[in-house]
Amino acid sequence: MAGFASMLWLGLTAAVAANQRRLVFNPTVEREVAHPRSSGHRTRPVVLRAKDGTRLSGWLMTPKMPGLRPAVVYFGGRSEEVSWVVRDAGKLFPGMAVLAVNYRGYGDSHGDPAEAHMIDDACMLFDWMAAHHHVDPKRIAVVGRSLGSGVAVQVAKERPVHSVVLITPYDSILALAKRKFRVMPIEYMLRHRFESIKYAPTLKAPTFVLRAASDDIVPHSHTDQLVAKLAQLIGDETVPDSDHLNIPYLEDTQTRIARFLTSQFARPIDIPSSAPIPAPAADIVIPTATTSTAPTAVASIAVPPALPLAD
Repeated sequence: MAGFASMLWLGLTAAVAANQRRLVFNPTVEREVAHPRSSGHRTRPVVLRAKDGTRLSGWLMTPKMPGLRPAVVYFGGRSEEVSWVVRDAGKLFPGMAVLAVNYRGYGDSHGDPAEAHMIDDACMLFDWMAAHHHVDPKRIAVVGRSLGSGVAVQVAKERPVHSVVLITPYDSILALAKRKFRVMPIEYMLRHRFESIKYAPTLKAPTFVLRAASDDIVPHSHTDQLVAKLAQLIGDETVPDSDHLNIPYLEDTQTRIARFLTSQFARPIDIPSSAPIPAPAADIVIPTATTSTAPTAVASIAVPPALPLAD
């Protein structure tokens, strides 16, 4: 009997190790919004190439008013396709430029998701946004939901991010996995760890945390661990009548995010000199502005390999 139990344990351990990508990521290909368009922005689809040539697809939204504007780069959750952000951008990010791009394997983006690729790609997106002629490069925020909170934290560690919004964030995917697979040596198997708690003390940007009132995916105890380590925590709020899945779509949530970012962008800029703003690269092609009623076009942008972080 003991031998059977041991074999069963070994089999389960091997299955978890072999299928960990599917346990961490759940790529959604179908668009949540068939024809996404922001009522408050000029909207166009964009295709960017990662440093290894992988095509990443998403949307760029720019305010209709002229001049340099603050900006947001959005990172979605484990099962999230980001076209809904375009639809709701007018409420979420008023007066701000917005870049929402699907992870590898999600939506129309090519490739397979992995933590290392996601962080590299996310830093590239930040750099691309900083080089855009509609964007004030000193006022770029990152917003991450659930799995994407771990992406946002690591971008904020590597880039001069102005402010950070974390929706239902966790201490680490490793900690969540250890909670789920208590009898398995998960720390020796898991490659995609997203250890936000490790980087939280180094973040210099003002950080705003939003929790779901009821969350059975990221228990509050895991958010508590992260919040205790954040160096520049500005707010930690719970959205009433929310759960892990509906929280980003609620008007209350969107109002809180818009209010926080608007107030932060209105403050005097104070970015440490040790965190330089990336200069625009010569081989980045920026889409020309269009009106909200003009036909959309896809821009293919070649990104130099020096921009993203190394593997």
